[in-house]
Amino acid sequence: MGINKFVMPEVIFGNGSISQIGESCLRLGAKKVFIVSDPNVIQTNWYNEITKSIEQAGLHYVNYNELTINPKDFEVEKGTQSYLENECDAVIGVGGGSTIDVAKGIAILSTNEGTIQSFEGIDKITTPLPPQIMIPTTAGSGSEVSQFTILVDSTRKIKMTIVSKSLVPDIAIIDPSVLSTKDAQLTASTGLDVLTHAIEAFVSVASTPLTDVHAQNAISLVADYLRPSVASKLNIEAKTKMAMASLQAGLAFSNAILGAVHAMSHAVGGRFDMLHGEVNAVLLPYVMEYNLLACPDKFAHIAQLLGEDIQGLTSIEAGRTAVAFVRDLSIDIGAPQRLSDMGLKEDLEAYIPELSQVALNDACMITNPRDIFLKDVDSLFRQAL
Repeated sequence: MGINKFVMPEVIFGNGSISQIGESCLRLGAKKVFIVSDPNVIQTNWYNEITKSIEQAGLHYVNYNELTINPKDFEVEKGTQSYLENECDAVIGVGGGSTIDVAKGIAILSTNEGTIQSFEGIDKITTPLPPQIMIPTTAGSGSEVSQFTILVDSTRKIKMTIVSKSLVPDIAIIDPSVLSTKDAQLTASTGLDVLTHAIEAFVSVASTPLTDVHAQNAISLVADYLRPSVASKLNIEAKTKMAMASLQAGLAFSNAILGAVHAMSHAVGGRFDMLHGEVNAVLLPYVMEYNLLACPDKFAHIAQLLGEDIQGLTSIEAGRTAVAFVRDLSIDIGAPQRLSDMGLKEDLEAYIPELSQVALNDACMITNPRDIFLKDVDSLFRQAL
């Protein structure tokens, strides 16, 4: 076995942990912090706790919340302008994956010259970034611990993948109690995003023993706790377990990368404003079926992690029970079953050739366990319509 690398931030996990934001900023030497959030987050009580903690630490802050569900290049540019004008020296992201991706983008442009497009790809960031603290408010993206940021190029209408160790935040503060403000639909879509991260990381050609342990635990936690988390905002045990699943899936995919589900989902999200987690939820079982041939033993193990009884089954048969479990879970929590269920007014089928080509060129395709060609991506999109 060759050399494995594994990177992660300092993690502060637990109910009430957002109260440590002020002290965390001080430890990183911040004096004036730039908080990236969204309009919904600002209206919550716990957002006030964050700003209060920062003020009690004797620090100043500036807030920026002009962003959308699939964050755009110009939103990052506008935020960077505000960061520089206000002479801030640290970035805090408070929100879902979109918010944290914008916060990372602002961190890049605040110290590196060029447009955000010039950093697309792997290891293009040359100048160190300001201190970054990320506080996720959904159990979903894993961005708070990852070396990724995903941003839409509004001209090309594609999602750019930027990968760099510089993007691993300094501190991730994960407070499960904030998840109780999320509705059932968002809880469902972000939870299925967690499952997709964990499964894709586990079967990735870049997986390692260090990533596997996190991916496996995340799969089991989602199997046990996503349904109750969707069912009740007040089930704090389920919220805590899903927050841990999201964290561990994030650590897994940040270091093992992903696969065809995310490559295809990025293509769709760059062209249409659709919830990333819901697109993943639709595509996941189809891509699992496609990839089953490449690593049946791993898919059989996924079935076990999901709680399926696979005694007496071949690896292929066991892997198919994992696919069936994912489909049933998606139905139970009310996630869309087909791309056409997602309220798109445009004819998605007409875009499949373009989307397939964009997906094939996505960085996440490199680690997909089964070789995949344009005709295969096209076929998977058509199955998912």
